[in-house]
Amino acid sequence: MKIVVTGGAGFIGSHVQDAYLDAGHDVIVMDNLSTGSRDFINERSKFYEIDIRDRDSVFKIFEDEKFDVVNHHAAQMDVRASVANPVFDADVNIVGGLNLLEASVKTGVNQFVFASTGGAIYGEQDFFPADENHPLRPESPYGVSKLSLEKYIYYYGKVHDLPWFILRYANIYGPRQNPHGEAGVIAIFSLKLVKGENPIINGDGKQTRDFVYVSDVVQANLAALNYGGNAVVNIGSGIETDINTVFNILVKSSGNSAKPHYRPPKKGEQRRSVLDNAIAKQLLGWIPSTGIVDGLSLTYSYFFDCEGIKH
Repeated sequence: MKIVVTGGAGFIGSHVQDAYLDAGHDVIVMDNLSTGSRDFINERSKFYEIDIRDRDSVFKIFEDEKFDVVNHHAAQMDVRASVANPVFDADVNIVGGLNLLEASVKTGVNQFVFASTGGAIYGEQDFFPADENHPLRPESPYGVSKLSLEKYIYYYGKVHDLPWFILRYANIYGPRQNPHGEAGVIAIFSLKLVKGENPIINGDGKQTRDFVYVSDVVQANLAALNYGGNAVVNIGSGIETDINTVFNILVKSSGNSAKPHYRPPKKGEQRRSVLDNAIAKQLLGWIPSTGIVDGLSLTYSYFFDCEGIKH
């Protein structure tokens, strides 16, 4: 199949790109490189440097390439940035997404796979872990924009017969994650520890997240290609891990004696988040295979190697 991966130069999208290529598919990457890296673009992929908000360019590429599948990972994905600038968040995540949906319908795309969010859509949970029927109460513009595009995807499926598959991610981590922004606490901690610096923890560190290693997420994206219907599926471990625990595991991996600096919590961030993955098991045969200790060790090693530091 010919598959376009939007955001394919980014953290998760680049890993999905590699896996699709290894599975024998033709892959085209669309990315504006605002947060992605040219280094992550596989030499076997065809690359368009483009912003998904550029409607005319998006339509031209879709017309020229005639994609079978759209795998949509391009996004403004920083919760705190969305709080600071909701209009920009909506412009990228909603308007940009609509450009892709319109182009998909116009050019006869066979499947639209969307990387959505679990925790940010559900908000503060009523029960743990949250399944796909949990009330949808996003508490950040990022969560609102992701949920909005989910609703548009449902509309395009209903009215225009566009097949779709929505993956609601938990907190994904691993190699290639950007450690220089506000999002991605594991990447940020890892780079700080590699440099011998003391990481910052916002809040008391007892806030929990459902952490999933990126290679497991890739397997879910592969499995989605073979599913014959429309579905919304949580991609989570079903396990809560607090930020203090993450820090302590990484400190052990690093072998240093760093101490965290605690600062006030950030607006728009929820207290607890963990996703039920029973539907993913049922529909995709998917379960995560990398535990948090192994995944954190692999992630730290990646950042250590990237810094070129020798033991």
